[in-house]
Order: sequence, then structure tokens, then C-alpha cells
Amino acid sequence: MNEIVVGVDGGGSKTRVLVGTTEGEVLATLEGPKSAVTPGQAQRSADVIAELVTRALAEIAQPGAVFPRVLYCGVAGTGRDEERRALHSALDSKELAEEVIIDSDGLIAMYDAFDERPGILLVVGTGSIAYGRSPAGEIVRCGGWGPAFGDEGSGGWIGRRALSIVAASSDGREPPTALLFPILAATQCEDVEDLIPWAAAADARTFASLVPVVFGAATAGDLRANALLALAAEELVLHIRSLARHLFTDERAAVAVAFSGGLMDASSPLRKRLEQRLKSAVPGAQLRSEEVLPVRGALRAAARRIHLPT
Repeated sequence: MNEIVVGVDGGGSKTRVLVGTTEGEVLATLEGPKSAVTPGQAQRSADVIAELVTRALAEIAQPGAVFPRVLYCGVAGTGRDEERRALHSALDSKELAEEVIIDSDGLIAMYDAFDERPGILLVVGTGSIAYGRSPAGEIVRCGGWGPAFGDEGSGGWIGRRALSIVAASSDGREPPTALLFPILAATQCEDVEDLIPWAAAADARTFASLVPVVFGAATAGDLRANALLALAAEELVLHIRSLARHLFTDERAAVAVAFSGGLMDASSPLRKRLEQRLKSAVPGAQLRSEEVLPVRGALRAAARRIHLPT
């Protein structure tokens, strides 16, 4: 029987929902606000997901007429058991499907990139994290420690360091940079000192909004912006190399590598630097060129859940 399943990709910038059948037919798609979980805020994330799922189901039938077999959610911020259990409890109580499964946003991207084959996936958006699956099926993560002391190479990380460059340049500790005026314009600040209250009120997503400014300055030839992107690429390469050594013997072993996240678009200058650096840092890397869609991975995982032998 062709039953209904739902896949959700809950990120730090947006949430995507796919409604489909167990045979892979997509019936409805929807996109809405972020639903990444922060400690103690699982209910807020559940409310966002529930509203979007309800709206998506309403596109294919009258409200309440369709009750999915599986709701498979890959949500950022659920790496710890406490947050994962809290989100599961909050969503399960909303009675959206017969079964609710909570996974990380990175693992649903792994399902789309490799299905159940070995490989390494690097996810770079507001934050950053890498996942690897060994030939024996072992899954290991690297990075993803959050904006306070991790997420190296991510959008939030780049935005914070761009402000540091502007501040140092203003002090005379660094040469002038083309980042100054575009950052003031992007933050709607009149002078550098206005960046202090702006940054104090900013979260990781707000810092990440400065990435296009850095990309633009780097493309225009600003040395400091280019150095920042080179450092970001180096940090991201370390994630992949660490997993290659742990799961595939060393960085020279053949390993499939895929990218996902808002900063890994094919035209991204950060991705181009990363691909170039991988050639020497992880010579065994075999890059997957196809786009990775985590929400599609969630839908596939939901269908697989039903097809698994009992």
C-alpha cells in the first residue's frame, strides 16, 4: 500500500517539509521559519514544525483527512539526548503521525548523499559539522560544537571574524580593508563603534548575514577577506581529514565526500577554496557533485522505516 510519510529538515535559518508516499512520490513541499533546537526551547521548535507539517498536509487533503505513518525530522541542535528527547516528546504529543522520529539534520543529509554507503558529509551554513560513515557502518561526527566555541568555518564564525578584522583595521593593528563600509551598510551602523551594540544583540544567524559582504570583498580582491575565507576553508578541511583518518585509515584512502548547507552552493567562493585545498589535504577525497537535499533524505528515511522487515 502507498502510505503517506513526511520528512522535515529543521535548520538554523529555515525549515523544509516534504510530504510524500512510501514509493518516493512527492505530494507537497513547504518552507518556513527556523526550527533548530536550543537547550530548553524544544517546544518552540515543535510548534514551528507542527504548523508547517499541518499546512503541508492540508495541501493534499482536507484537514485531518490524512494521518501519516511516519514523521521523520532531522533537526539542528538535537545532537544531545536531552534535546532530542524533549523535541520528540513535544512533537509526539501533537499527534501528527503514527510514529515520530527525531534525527540530526546532518544525518538526514547523509541519507540523501550516500543512502547507507560509506562517505563523509560536510554541512556548512549558519553552523558547521561533519559526519562520516565507515565501510563497516560506523557513524562518527566531527565539529558541531555550537557558536560559543565551535562551528569553525561556518557563516556565524566568518561573520564574527569579519567584525574582528574591521575593528583591528580601525585601530591600526591591521591595514585598511574593503570590508569596512559594506559591513557598516549591512549592519545599518554609522561608524565602527556602533558595531559593538549590534554584535552584542546578534545571534549566529545574524552574524552569518555578513557572509555575502565577505564573499563580495574577497571577489573584489580584498586581501584580508580572502585570507579569512582561506582560514575558513582550512578549518573545514580539518573536519574532513579527521574523519578520513578515523574511519578510512588515512586521508589518502578513497572516500566519497559531499557538501551540504547554505554556504556550500556550487558557486560559493568558500566551496571553491575548500575543493582546491582538499586536493592536497585529503588526496583520497572523491567529491560528489550532485546537490544534497537533507529534507529529501528525511523523506527517504521515513519510507525506509516502513519498508524495514519486522
